[in-house]
Amino acid sequence: MPLPFCVYVLFSQKDHLLYIGYTSNLERRIKSHNNGENISTKSRIPLELIFCEFYLFKEDALDREKYFKTSMGKKAIKLMLKTTLDKLGYKNINLKKLVILTH
Repeated sequence: MPLPFCVYVLFSQKDHLLYIGYTSNLERRIKSHNNGENISTKSRIPLELIFCEFYLFKEDALDREKYFKTSMGKKAIKLMLKTTLDKLGYKNINLKKLVILTH
């Protein structure tokens, strides 16, 4: 059974950019995104889960989400997911342009 809090990265199959978020119910959150229930991703569906990390405590998950939205965090995502991003056709080569939307 996974830990209760999750930081996740979604890949937009429409615009080939990323979305980073936090949730306590990953399955419900992804469905919500793909059903167009989230303003920040509604125009970018379909979205595919490409990465998640689970945490025991909410504060740790929120800190990690916040980190992934910094310049260093964006670089870490790009390095950790290099093969995945290349194979999916991620079109953002410049880290400064990494699209990070909040929920």
